[in-house]
Amino acid sequence: MVQTVVLATGNAGKLSEMTDILEPHGWEVKSQAHFFDSEADETGLTFIENAILKARYASEKTGLPAIADDSGIEVSALQGRPGIYSARYSQDIYGDETNDETNLQKLLTELKGLSDEQRQASYYCAMVYVEHANDPIPIIGLGRWYGQILTEKRGDGGFGYDPIFWLEEFNQSAAELPKAKKNQVSHRAQALNALVMQLRRGA
Repeated sequence: MVQTVVLATGNAGKLSEMTDILEPHGWEVKSQAHFFDSEADETGLTFIENAILKARYASEKTGLPAIADDSGIEVSALQGRPGIYSARYSQDIYGDETNDETNLQKLLTELKGLSDEQRQASYYCAMVYVEHANDPIPIIGLGRWYGQILTEKRGDGGFGYDPIFWLEEFNQSAAELPKAKKNQVSHRAQALNALVMQLRRGA
């Protein structure tokens, strides 16, 4: 198995989660921030396409194998929005000031007045590994985490939409869930573990 890999993310929350999940498997994990500060153009129309673009970009910049994810939240009542635009969902309102809080508040506003049954949602993650920038066979792991959108924030952990993502089986929001538990059950954990299993089989 590859011992050193660059994680193609500048998101501190993602980096922390992915490092915690990967390190027990014996990986030496390095953030792309150690090598460069630019970002890949996310021009894909799907999570998988964007993850591949980010992984190839990081690998090209560093000469190392790379892992990238593209993830977001999909709300049934909004025909799957925010989807691939989750990280920049409120950009039409706030421009460069867009952040987790503005995205979260826009989603709450759009769902205002809807019943619990209409607030079903899922976090989705596509995780991609490339051996090198031109790798013709990227390895892909997928994960989906089901929940519903709350009417107000609960908890101060996690990041993104976690404070309004309710998990009925735990009777907690994703922001209230202990970090260790989240790293076992989240969409990102599912996708990373699926990726690691494939890599271990090919080692």
